[in-house]
Formats: sequence, structure tokens, C-alpha cells
Amino acid sequence: MSPSKTDVLPQPSAPDIDILGDRVTIHPGGYVEPVVPEDAPERNLVENMARFRESPLDFLREISLYVSGTGWRAYEDVIGQPIYYAGFSDNMKSMIMRTPMLQHRIMDLTNKRLDVEEKAGLFSQARDQDKAKSVRRAEIVSSLRDVALRLTDGMICKMESNRFIRFAYYSATQLLTRAYHQGIHVSSEEVLRLRSVAETAAKNKQSIIFLPCHRSHVDYVSLQLICYRLGIALPTVVAGDNLKIPVLGSFLQHAGAMWIRRSFANDALYTTLVQSYMDTLLQNGFNVECFIEGGRSRTGKLLSPKFGILSFFMDSVLSGRVEDAIICPVSTQYDKVVETESYISELLGQPKPQENLKDFLSASSVLSLKLGRVDVRFHEPWSLRSFITEQRARVSDAKPSSALSDPLSPQSRIRLLRTLGYKVLSDINAVSVVMPTALIGTVLLTLRGRGVGKSELIRRVEWLSARVRAKGGRVAHFAGAPTSTIIERGLDVLGPGLVGTIDDLPETTYYAVDRFQLSFYRNMTIHLFISEALVCAAMYTKVKQGGGPDNQRISFDDLYEQVGFLSSIFRGEFIYPTAGLLVNLHRTLLGLESDEVITLTRSDASMHPDSSRTASPDTHEILSVEISTTERKNGRENFDFYNFLLWPFIESTWLGAVSLMGLTPPSPTQSDAWLDIRQAQETTQTLGKTLYHQGDLSYFEAVNKETLKNAYQLFVEEGIVLIRKSSLNNSPSNTAIRLAPEWTPQRDQKGTIIPEGKLWDFIEKIAKSRREGKNRRDGATVSTRVLRLADLVGKELFETAVVKGDGEILEDQRRRARRKQEARL
Repeated sequence: MSPSKTDVLPQPSAPDIDILGDRVTIHPGGYVEPVVPEDAPERNLVENMARFRESPLDFLREISLYVSGTGWRAYEDVIGQPIYYAGFSDNMKSMIMRTPMLQHRIMDLTNKRLDVEEKAGLFSQARDQDKAKSVRRAEIVSSLRDVALRLTDGMICKMESNRFIRFAYYSATQLLTRAYHQGIHVSSEEVLRLRSVAETAAKNKQSIIFLPCHRSHVDYVSLQLICYRLGIALPTVVAGDNLKIPVLGSFLQHAGAMWIRRSFANDALYTTLVQSYMDTLLQNGFNVECFIEGGRSRTGKLLSPKFGILSFFMDSVLSGRVEDAIICPVSTQYDKVVETESYISELLGQPKPQENLKDFLSASSVLSLKLGRVDVRFHEPWSLRSFITEQRARVSDAKPSSALSDPLSPQSRIRLLRTLGYKVLSDINAVSVVMPTALIGTVLLTLRGRGVGKSELIRRVEWLSARVRAKGGRVAHFAGAPTSTIIERGLDVLGPGLVGTIDDLPETTYYAVDRFQLSFYRNMTIHLFISEALVCAAMYTKVKQGGGPDNQRISFDDLYEQVGFLSSIFRGEFIYPTAGLLVNLHRTLLGLESDEVITLTRSDASMHPDSSRTASPDTHEILSVEISTTERKNGRENFDFYNFLLWPFIESTWLGAVSLMGLTPPSPTQSDAWLDIRQAQETTQTLGKTLYHQGDLSYFEAVNKETLKNAYQLFVEEGIVLIRKSSLNNSPSNTAIRLAPEWTPQRDQKGTIIPEGKLWDFIEKIAKSRREGKNRRDGATVSTRVLRLADLVGKELFETAVVKGDGEILEDQRRRARRKQEARL
């Protein structure tokens, strides 16, 4: 792949920051050697610390420095509000319990309970009913306050001891540097800016809300270590109560973690308590850290934002209870994520293991694996109040009479919340650094062959690095080191379990061993090229037909339709530029044309010398699009690269849609049956594994649970399937599903599903952009073997389905499914 015309020379990046002892030194940005000599020109943010076996005297000296709190280790006079002092927890609980919102909720719940008891006649026998109600009211209020205090004590972080946090910092640094031997890297420019913002926020008694992406449990540690070392007040970390396990849970709570339930289950008191805690933190200027995606990303790319805690922050400011807060999006990238092996198991359908201390301590940090470095980048912080004001003004100017212009309306709040969430994700992507392992993984998974020679791997990594920069992305600093050295380091980090090496050949050859796990690293780059991938996948609908260039040319109208369709079905997977489909398509086509990937055919008017096609997003001047002659001579490597990025997601969505054919009722008597959505998704994975091993599915990663879950969410939003939640519990595990009547296929007299109708047309439209392999062709095979298998696994769902009342069907279906599984075993 030759360099693109749109490639730009790498701009000088801000230098990395090196913090050693009491000295803060700025060094030229660069890729850090695994072992750094004393006189090296650059160092890690967190230096490898002395170990007892290697240097017992240095080890004991470091311990004494932390115990005595020498220099910066004392963690006193931090930038921010006072934390880590005796009585912190009691003060926090007292402030929360005094909030008017919580007091009002307690009285409201008390009055509701009294009304229930009064209607039940519990006060009818009392001589003085008013007195009896007054006594009962006091009892209920006291009970609710006890419950609220108990919940508060279990929820809040307990920053009580300065000596404890010094010990925690030392311990965490020891563990982290054993695993990530190249330490934590940050940009000096970003850190200095963050310190300045923190100083201003502290003066104004405003909170900084750190909103990082979430790929690993190490995310918690890295940001805390950075804030500690830079003297910024540690944030209160919003964490799921699944980590509230014996010993470790208490340690984390005293180190800055607050615990929150995964589901509030319509608990009014608990919801108000969380809002009161958030109000208290923001009103008093305490920093907060919350993961915008909710849980850890198992796929490597950003997940859709979760609006739970985010809604509490926004409500605090919208209501006026909090004047303002500072939003700081944070990107955390890794050479290698320690949990990827467990992620693959979960994506393949294995249940997530319960968190426990034994597993935590047996992780890579204790095993001293060499996982490279952690790269943390901070977007420029911005005011939440200013964001809300700006969004209100935009809506008011565009639709002055709309309900959205009312800041207190539900529609306005939802719109604000969604805009806020996706802006944060966009900011995280903007500052994310592409690591060498992501470059290697992307190259290996975008090849047609089984492997790649060393020289070709170097060439493609250099091309991809240039393309990342040309798209406005960042590549980890190399400090002038040759690409071959960088690749060797990346391969060492990935290890032979992911990338295999064949040395006894004329040229060293590399190949993907675990493609599923490597896809985690490839997905770290896909956000940069999603527009190009959509265009190329749409063009592939013609290219896959073969023939000469004339036969593979696609009209602009057909291209626009297919790009729009693909964009729509992947709206839950990717974040698109905000300019709109037509403008984005125009820009992408011009970019691909400039890169000599495609050739555009225009009308005569647009070819006039005075015409300026770059000044207007009017794409009607483009008549057709085709692969350029230069790209054909180069073996379509750029065109194929973009397709390879998207094909696994197309395959997964196609698989999900095919599985819906299996939800066709086997008989008219079962047309009203509701099926357990969780079991439906599990059978989809089973179908996918079968199709993969039989050659009808090109990518094994297409069976991953997260992408299929997103596909099913798409089917719900499109009205293809109907869902019903159990009144017993609103969690996804108690949701039933069935095909919408207008989308349900018909069966012939033999009971075979007929491949026609709305659902089949939908499947066929997705299939147009599927990759065709050597052993698979679209057509009759899909409507026979694939459809038969989909019907086969679908009928198993109907065997356990019973038409019953709300909630009963789900429990009965699972009971029967368990018995059937036990019988098989």
C-alpha cells in the first residue's frame, strides 16, 4: 500500500512527562524501552519500583519514605477539597442525610405507607387515631432513616486515612509495574492543562467529573495513580457492587471507590439516595470518576454510553442544585489488556465468573507478565453548564415552539443526555492513542492470505500509521525507533498465543493464531475508518459480482441507499460524524478519490473548470463510483482493508437476522407463544458456531454475544420483533420475544419456512455486503441448508415455550430448558 496523497507528516506531539522522586521533568515523546538505563533521555510516568529479592536495601528505603510521607508521598495540600482525614466518612454521611431531596423522599414514602395502612384499617381500633398515626409516622420515618443511613454507609467511599492512601499508592504501583513493565504514559501538555483546570475548579469549589473509557480493571488504578502523583484530589470512583467482595471491597472503598447497584429495580429510596450523594459531591467540589460505557468493553471498541449516573450529574446541574461541574473525557489504552482471554470466554456465551479475591490476586500483575505500557490521555475539560446552555440555544433557534425547547420536559432531558453521552465518546476517540499492538492486530486481520512476511508487515504498519494520522488520530510515540523494532516489541507483548511466527523460511512469516482475541485490538482502530468502511462495503455489493470494471461500477443512488442502510443497522455499534449522511458520504468519496482508491464519474456540468465540488456537499454531481485503476493494480489492498474492518460486524448482524427466521411458529397454535430473549440469543450463538464450522459463516467472531445483543436491540427498534418484560423483574433476563406479525415468514404445506417476505428481504439486503469466500457463495445454499438449521434450533425454543401470564412463561421455559440440558448431559 503506497502512501496516500492525503497522508500528512506527523505533527510534533506534546512530550511525555516523567515523574521521578521529587522531580518533574519533561522529555521528548517516545516509545519507552522495556529496560531504561539511568542516563536514558526518557522514562515512564511510574518507574519500576525496588523489589525485596533484587535490592532489599532499596526496597526498605522506599517503604520508609512512604511510611514517613517524605516529599510528594505525603499527599498533603492537594489541589481540590480536603480528603483523607479522620471523620471524612461521618461528615459525608451527615451531609447526605441532611439533603432536602432525601428528607422529602422519606416523608413521601412515609405518607404513602400510612395511606396503605389506613386503608387496611390498622388505625380503626385506636381510641385516638391521630395520635396513633403520629406515633406510627415517627416509627416509619425512623426506620427509613436507619435504612438510608445503612445504605449510605455501604455506598460512600471512605477517605479516612492519609497513611492508608500512601500504602495503597505504593501497593498499587508495585502491582501495576509488575504487569505493565513500561509504566503509565501521559502527555505533558494535557497534564499541565489538567492541573491548571483543577486549580481553578478548586478555587470555585467545582468538581471535575472524569469520564474514562473502560476496557480493564486497571482503568481504576491508572487514573488514581496519576492524580495522586500530580497532587490532584483523588476522584470518588463510581463502581459496580460486584467488586464489593471480602477484603478487596473494603480496600477499594477506602481508596476511593463508591458502590452502586447494577439495577435500582424501581427502589425510590435508593434512587434518591444516589442522587443526594451525587449532589453532595458536586456541591462541595469533590472530584468524581465514572465510566461512560458502564461496564468494560469486551470487544475493544467504545460501547454505547450508559446514561444512568450521567443522568444524575446532569439533573444536579439542570435543577440548579449544583452551579456547574467540569467534564473531563479520558482515554486509557493498553499494549495488551490483561482480561482479553476471559472476555473471549464471555463473548462465546460462558457465564461471567463472580468476582473474588483469589482470581484478582492471580491476575497478571502478580504473575509479573510483561504487558507493555498504559497510555492515558485527557481531553480538554469543559463546563457542563455551558454545554447545557449551548444545547438549549441550538434547539430554541431551530424549533422555538418545540417541546424540546422546554429544558424541563422529558423529551428535552433525554435529548440533552444522549447528546452529552455521545459528545463524551467522541472526545474520548479524539484523544485516543493507537498502540503498536493495535496496529499489528489490525494489519494481520485485514489480509487475504494466511500470513505475512516481515517486510510486508513493516510496510503495512507504516501505511496504517500514516492513515491514522491522516484521519486525525494519534499513534504511540516511536522516538525515531525503526518500525521493525516497534513491531518486535509489539509481538513480544502479544505473545505466541495470539501471533505465530515461522522462522525456518526464506523470510520470517507471521500469522494470526487467535483471531478472535486479536479482533479486540483491531477494534481499537475501526472508529477512525468507519466512513470509508461503510462506503467500501456498499461498493462490494457490485464488486462481488465479478466481471470487468463496467460491471462492478455502482451508481451513486444505489451507493447512497446501501450506505444509508448499513449506517442504520450499525447505529448501535459505531459513532458517526455529526454532519449527516449526505455530507459525510460526499467527504468520504472525495477522500477515497484523493487516495486513488476509487474513481468518481461526474456529470458534465460538475467537470467545468470553474466548478468547485469541494465547496458544497451537493453529491448529485456524482453519477457513479468504481474502484480506481491504480487500486486494481495494487491488488485492491486499500479497498479490501476497509472491507475487512466491517465484514465481521456485517456477518454478525446477518447471523442475528437469519436466527429470526427460526422464531417462525412451527404451527398456528403456537403463534401467540413468547420466547425467552436470553435463550433466543444463546441459540443464535449455537447456530453461528454450526454455520462457521460448516463453512456458511466466514468469521467466528461473528458469534460474539455483545454484537448479537446489539443486533437484537436493532431488531426491536425496527419493529421486527416484539418484546414483553416481566412485571416480576424488568431486567433483560426476564424479557420475552416474538416476531411481529407483519415480519413473520410463512410455511409451506410441508411445514418448511418459505424464504420470502419482509424479513427475508431484510436478510438479503444485509447479505449483499457479506464477504464471499472460497467455500461459500450466496444464493440457494442460504435458502436451504442455513434456513433449515435456523428452523431446527428455533423449534427447540418452541418446545419449551408455554403461553402463560406475564412472567410465568419465562420461568416455565427456563425450567424445561434446564431439564432438557440435564437430560443431554
